[in-house]
Amino acid sequence: MHLLAAKPGGIADGSEAVDLGQTPGDIVFLSAADSELSALAAARARVADGATGFPSLRLANLMQLAHNMSVDLYVETVIARAKLVVVRLLGGAGYWPYGIEEVARICEEGGIPLAVLPGDDAPDDELTRLSSCPREACHRLWQYCVHGGPANADNLLRYATTLTGFDAEWREPSPLLPAGLYWPGKSDPDLDAVRGEWVEGAPVAAFVFYRALLQADNLAPVNALITALQDEGVNPLPLFVASLKDPVSAGVVAAAFDASMLDVILNAVGFALSSPGAARAATPYDAADCPVLQVVFSGGDAESWREGTHGLSARDISMNVALPEVDGRILSRAVSFKAESRFDEATQCGIVEYEPVPDRINFVARLAANWANLRRTSVDERRIGIVLANYPNRDGRIGNGVGLDTPAGTVEVLRAMEAAGYGITNRPADGAALIDRLLAGPTNDHTKDRCGGAVETLSIEDYRAFFADLPEALRRKVIKRWGAPESDPFMQCNGHFAISAVRLGNIAVCIQPARGYNIDPTRSYHDPDLVPPHGYLAFYAWLRGKFGAQAVVHMGKHGNMEWLPGKALALSSECFPEAAFGPTPHLYPFIVNDPGEGTQAKRRAQAVIIDHLTPPLTRAETYGPLAELEQLVDEYYEAAGVDPRRLRVLRQQILELTERIGLDRDCGIERDDDEDAALSKLDNHLCELKEMQIRDGLHIFGVSPTGEQLIGLLVALARIPRGDGK
Repeated sequence: MHLLAAKPGGIADGSEAVDLGQTPGDIVFLSAADSELSALAAARARVADGATGFPSLRLANLMQLAHNMSVDLYVETVIARAKLVVVRLLGGAGYWPYGIEEVARICEEGGIPLAVLPGDDAPDDELTRLSSCPREACHRLWQYCVHGGPANADNLLRYATTLTGFDAEWREPSPLLPAGLYWPGKSDPDLDAVRGEWVEGAPVAAFVFYRALLQADNLAPVNALITALQDEGVNPLPLFVASLKDPVSAGVVAAAFDASMLDVILNAVGFALSSPGAARAATPYDAADCPVLQVVFSGGDAESWREGTHGLSARDISMNVALPEVDGRILSRAVSFKAESRFDEATQCGIVEYEPVPDRINFVARLAANWANLRRTSVDERRIGIVLANYPNRDGRIGNGVGLDTPAGTVEVLRAMEAAGYGITNRPADGAALIDRLLAGPTNDHTKDRCGGAVETLSIEDYRAFFADLPEALRRKVIKRWGAPESDPFMQCNGHFAISAVRLGNIAVCIQPARGYNIDPTRSYHDPDLVPPHGYLAFYAWLRGKFGAQAVVHMGKHGNMEWLPGKALALSSECFPEAAFGPTPHLYPFIVNDPGEGTQAKRRAQAVIIDHLTPPLTRAETYGPLAELEQLVDEYYEAAGVDPRRLRVLRQQILELTERIGLDRDCGIERDDDEDAALSKLDNHLCELKEMQIRDGLHIFGVSPTGEQLIGLLVALARIPRGDGK
């Protein structure tokens, strides 16, 4: 094993033994919170500069000292020569067992004052017992950390120096409000002060983030997003909270929301208030009755995100994606990543801060603005696209949604929208009429003549302008795979792309394009490497641009846009789902019993999943040879009790029929099974087949089953084992 030198600009995770390369200092402060270390480095610059004889300070992140060899070296070279050691542990002594054991040992041997503090606001008697500083001193140091903020950081350092014998004036810890309003450059603003920065009549977006960022003055992504929202014509309402589970914080948020007419909420707080599998818990966002976008401040580094395909680490996904989904958040993008912004020479510590990614900040601001503007647009003027899947890419499979009568469900949606006041004209009477209209125009059938037959088109000039705005890396991939746009099969002889869409006033019903041409549609539908052709991109360019869709509904499981190449989540501008779909509000009716594939759309295309029922279910029963076989088996068991002479004949007939139709393999009959064992296996298998739940037609979105279908569905649902297994 070799010790590696810690690299400036890197973020060590403790998996390797590292030498932090620090020289001894009078005060050593160890913490796993980058924001805390950053705040203390800034405090040292404020209080120590110009102060004669001010004790030296060393800061280090516990995550860099996770390896035992790293601990040994640091204890020997730095801790052993300190005059005061402060360790802040989140998760108790078990979080850093070897490290705290060695630090406590060397401090005891050297008579060095040691304060071991909880990493949160809950007391920990075990950590208190590990400390050698007076209990009062430990409590005071802990309270400085708990309340945070620049003033408390300054006084923490001043007080800590007195524990080393230095003479300094300090003040007791001052509480920082658990929640409140924020505005860049303003101290403790109230709502009137924030409104003074607004544009009258503009939509309002609340933006909720962790108080810890304010405490550490680590606000670059917060300030960047506030500016971006303003650039998009949206009035920001920024609030910091200790936690949404904290009643005081929740109350402050609810009061601010009640006093503001919100159009959208941006949530940069992790975790969830509800628990998976339990009844949904109330949140302070509920009364606002508006979309809540989840914004990710990633704990990873930007380089790994850019170069990788996973998007985020498992920890980020758990905290900032999966758990917020339980509360119904709409995942937007990761807008910032941690980076060592500078090396602080005075504390010999790399200062890790959140660094915003400008184009991700802008994407989220545009997405928020689009949701807000959709809300502000009168219903009769809203422009909505409805996209039907086409898998495989044949005309007979247009509107193919798993378990869903997509054409009939789409007409039901149109009927409901018309009743709600949407500007719909010439609505089809039923699903068949809708399909007839779609078939009258261009489809994914390559044999159709496209020279002038399309009603909806996109000029090559408009497409080139759209294509030129895409990242160069994407453009190269499309051209390498599919050639020039002029050679695309959807390019008509008049220089326009044919678009598979039917306008019904302000609503467009469309056929989703194929992911490619002259390829196996079954294998390519989920292909993670197949880039879309020009005709595919032209369709979404038309939908977002020329038609001007303010929101898009992908109707039924499932389309192919969310399966295009790119990161698994936390997409970049070089991911094809974003290139095609952009920051568009997205609704997705999806069958309720397949949440896994619905997650793909939620995490890669900012979709709001609207669960729909499965098709009506009924018992499979038996028919044909299976019914004949079941009758023979029933006769066999009846004969066993009343007519033993028939058993041999029936046994022979049953086993011959079973072998002839291949059922012996399905029910696990082995060659060495005796006849009674074989018949028992067959009987069990027939019962299972008969009791299986099968579809009884397709579900129509917005229409509940009735009659026998309703009874069959309720019986099927009632037979599903519950949490207690019954």
